[in-house]
Amino acid sequence: MDNVPKHDHTHNHVDSNVTGIKLLFIIVLNFATTAAQVIGGLASGSLSLISDALHNFSDGVSIIISYLALSIARKNKDASKTFGYKRATILAALLNSSVLIVIAAFLFKEAYERFLNPQVINGSLVIWVALAGLLANIIGVVLLHKNAKGDMNLRASYLHLVSDSLSSVGVVIGGILIYFFKIYWVDPLLTVLIALYVITESYKIVKKAVHILMQGVPENIDTSEIIKELEKIKAINDVHHVHVWSLDEKNLNFEAHITINDMLLSEANKISEDIEHALTQYGINHVTIQFECECCNGDCYK
Repeated sequence: MDNVPKHDHTHNHVDSNVTGIKLLFIIVLNFATTAAQVIGGLASGSLSLISDALHNFSDGVSIIISYLALSIARKNKDASKTFGYKRATILAALLNSSVLIVIAAFLFKEAYERFLNPQVINGSLVIWVALAGLLANIIGVVLLHKNAKGDMNLRASYLHLVSDSLSSVGVVIGGILIYFFKIYWVDPLLTVLIALYVITESYKIVKKAVHILMQGVPENIDTSEIIKELEKIKAINDVHHVHVWSLDEKNLNFEAHITINDMLLSEANKISEDIEHALTQYGINHVTIQFECECCNGDCYK
């Protein structure tokens, strides 16, 4: 039996367009907004404003985590991490999204208590503080918009900022209703709506991050289709022990056992090149092949 492992060592590097200065600015902006909203929320008696402040605080923390994850992901692979540190960004995305879900659960609890015991709220103060928070979040959204498209880690932080922008809009509207119409129950209602949105969007990121960490087959990949495609290649008798998984959002790995007739190594290399070419249509950029000319007791088909 001849085994010829074939590796494609071409790897994408973590996008480094997001500079430390940009992230630092967003962090400082969020923590300053948090302080202003906590003070404004306590002074006005608005739960939705305090919930917005907690959300802003989580924004700042999430961006710190994102920045650290990006720094770790840039490290070169070593003897203990042969795949490198690229999954640091996936872990950061999972952490940030999980924190958002916990915060949303807390907001549900607080909103329920406020529904049972409505409180008089200073609508005018709520409006001005919420507007300041909205401006800060819009600036953050604009700064991260481009970089969030191709990176789950930054997308989680971007989601923090987008959801907080929406919640700030809601708080402003709530402040107006409270100021002009004294509709105090709108405050906990807005809190519930904000929490529902946060949980829905965060769950999507958590689900995808866990799928990657569990080395699941990407949703857009059908392994049976790949096997059929490879078996069309001349000289390939069988394809088995197929594994497809994502290292991170940019690196898709493939490994398999390929049964061929007994031949020279130089001839097998041509088959490897055909396999790699066929796999490019699926976005696979790291290929490991083990060639076999026979199966011992049929074990390789199990």
